[in-house]
Amino acid sequence: MKLVFAGTPEVAVPALDALLASGRHEVAAVVTRPDAPAGRGRRLVASPVAQRAEEAGIEVLKPARPRDEDFLARLREIAPDCCPVVAYGALLPKVALDIPARGWVNLHFSLLPAWRGAAPVQHSLMAGDQVTGASTFLIEEGLDSGPVYGVVTEDIRPTDTSGDLLTRLAFAGAGLLAATMDGIEDGTLKAVPQPIEGITLAPKIQVEDAQVDFAAPALRVDRVVRGCTPAPGAWTLFRGERLKLIQVTPLPDRTDLAPGELAAGKNNVYAGTGSYAVELLWVQPQGKKPMKAADWARGVRIAPGELLGV
Repeated sequence: MKLVFAGTPEVAVPALDALLASGRHEVAAVVTRPDAPAGRGRRLVASPVAQRAEEAGIEVLKPARPRDEDFLARLREIAPDCCPVVAYGALLPKVALDIPARGWVNLHFSLLPAWRGAAPVQHSLMAGDQVTGASTFLIEEGLDSGPVYGVVTEDIRPTDTSGDLLTRLAFAGAGLLAATMDGIEDGTLKAVPQPIEGITLAPKIQVEDAQVDFAAPALRVDRVVRGCTPAPGAWTLFRGERLKLIQVTPLPDRTDLAPGELAAGKNNVYAGTGSYAVELLWVQPQGKKPMKAADWARGVRIAPGELLGV
């Protein structure tokens, strides 16, 4: 089939690579978000998908909005059979959805209908799921509601961050998306409507959502930290400044600390929660680089009874 691939961030690159390597399909063009400011100089930088497409000599389309007439006209000229999508980052209007003969097929990083929305991996971790996965589905006008072509599952490991899990799903999902294109082309794969039971939503995690509540149980604290790492980054307050929490580990045997209360040893830092303590392993003070929590604690000289979150 002739394909136009739509995607933007690094997590979409494995799927583009899988389609380029498949030998069965022609990736005629790539659609991605416009160049965005990055780095200290805030210079405009092409998306990871755009950079990979340029390396492969593929035409790159960067519409400000996917309803722009110039973009729609070019898409009609290319006349793709199907448009596979991975984390494109913009809502596709019906006029665009109607152009490819076999529609737009999205790779979504959850087991639909669970976790429809922009942040499925983060929400899955924060909810304490033990298994997640990826799904390919035909895009409709609703939010991730279209019929499903296929799924792969992935166990969630006890120390997984959203970054860890998303990396694994990106590669597992890449194979699923390529297999989905094969099945659509040869007619062996039919999309199945999603069940109406089990729908959960996964809106984008805002910075305020990533604030750690030390009155919550230790397992909840751990899940928020892992779910928000690397982005947007779990955080709390210490002496009125924001402190990012990169890695913690629950300690069921330590129950002597009040919620948010800090205790520092020579090589360890602990914080109380609503159940039992967690050990702080890696933190990032405001305006500084990530560091071991013990190094941070030695620098700030934690006083007895000092609290996080104040």
